[in-house]
Parts: sequence; C-alpha cells; structure tokens
Amino acid sequence: MRYSNLKEMSPLTFTLSLLGISVVAGFIGSLLGLGGGIVIVPVLTLVYGIDIRYAIGASIISVIATSSGAAAAYVRERMTNMRVAMLLELGTTSGAITGAFLAGVIRGPWLFITFGVVMGFSSLVMLRRTREHNEPVPPDALADKLRLHDKYYDESLGQEIEYRVTHVRLGLVLMYLAGVVSGLLGIGSGALKVPAMDLAMRLPIKVSSATSNFMIGVTAAASAGLYFARADVHPFLVAPVATGVVLGATIGSKVMGKIDSRTLRVCFVVVLLIVSAQMVWKGLLWEGLQ
Repeated sequence: MRYSNLKEMSPLTFTLSLLGISVVAGFIGSLLGLGGGIVIVPVLTLVYGIDIRYAIGASIISVIATSSGAAAAYVRERMTNMRVAMLLELGTTSGAITGAFLAGVIRGPWLFITFGVVMGFSSLVMLRRTREHNEPVPPDALADKLRLHDKYYDESLGQEIEYRVTHVRLGLVLMYLAGVVSGLLGIGSGALKVPAMDLAMRLPIKVSSATSNFMIGVTAAASAGLYFARADVHPFLVAPVATGVVLGATIGSKVMGKIDSRTLRVCFVVVLLIVSAQMVWKGLLWEGLQ
C-alpha cells in the first residue's frame, strides 16, 4: 500500500486515530444520509497520504458500514420509507449503470463545475424549507396507488408526523440522474438523493436522511465486489474504518430523532455547500489533476 505521511507513525497510532475519525464519519453520515465516505476519502488522501484507490475502496466499505449501523435503527423506528426506497433504487441503479458506461466517454472539468453549481443552488433552496410539516403537498395519483404516504414519530417534537409523497415520476427521474452523476464523477449519490426526496417529493428531512441511509448501502454493496476484485480494499484500512463507522452510525441513529428538523437541515446544507465547493474547485484544477 502506497502512503506518504505514515512513515513515522506506528501502526497502533494510525489505527487508533483512523478509528476515531471513522466514528465521526459514521456519525455525520448517519445523520445526513450521505455515508461516511464524504469524510473518509479526504482524510485518507490529504492527511495520511493514502493512495486514492485504497481510499475509495475504504470509502465504499464505510458507506456499507454506515448503512448497516443506522438503517436497521431507522427501519425499526419507522423513519425509513421502505416503499419509497425500493422504488427509487430502480432509478438510482439504472442511472449508475449508465454513468459507469459514460464515464469512459464523457469527461471534463465542466462536469464537476456544473454539478457543484447545481448542488450549491439545491442546498440554498433546501434551506428555505423550514416549515415542512405545514406545507401543502400536491396530490399524486401514483403515490396514492403505490401507498407511499407514511408517518413517523418525531422525538424532538414529541408527536407523530404524517406526510404525503408527491411528484413520484420526477423523483424517479432525479434518482436516475443522481445515479448517472455518481457513476460519472465517482462520488456517493447520497448528496443527491436527499435533496431530490426533500425538494421534489416533499419528504420530511429526517425521513429523507433515513431513507437515503438505507438506499446508499444497497447501492454500495452492489459495487463493492468490483473493488474487492481489483484488490482496492485493504484490510489494514478497512478494519478500523468499518469498526469506527458502525459505532458512529449507531450513535447518530439514536441522536437524529432528538434533533430539531431545522437544525438537521442547516447541518445538511453546510455539508452540501462544502461538497459543492470541492466539486467546483476540482473542475477548476482539472488540468493539474490529469
């Protein structure tokens, strides 16, 4: 395994420090429905100097671990909308296949810049949705037919929240595009799934995050075999990452119910803006990355 910043660090120190960082990554990932890769990859590459291939392999495992640690709790608490998740996985999976095919044909800095700008705009629009429980939701015959409407208990409010799902067809299209972008740019699609469910389908932010946690695990598990076949999953990295992420995700799943929806929304928007800035910056530095 290639590295540059670990020569003077003992294996025990490296393992313990990575374990602690992974706990934080799992906590953030389970709260926001993004998976732990959004923290793991930058830390492994920039802080520890790990080869990007091994960092991405560890990121895939961290996403599965985040989903495993949080999804079960969210399903048990009925915060995950299983019907919506299974329906939208059709769009995400087909989009990911398309994106993987196009990745060898369509490349360029404008992809990163466009994606970053769109994501930044979406995050600001999400910030404006502060009264989600009182918003009128347009009727949707397909959502009625598929019985996608549901309810969940909001611990921070101390009451059960009923919600209705709308714009199902638009949600499927956005999930397909999320899969395409994920395959093209090599990023996790959680950053696109939550805004799509929140803005288009009008799911509450907590339900969007919980449902995304369930979905990202399924998507990552489908592609993990390829990373194992390429020997990009290094046990020395994956062991502390998976352990820490599961622990952090378990803690996050217990905390989310107690957090106010507006606070959770603001946290998500901040992280989304950071990812947006990273994408734009990567596009601007495209020539230097080649």
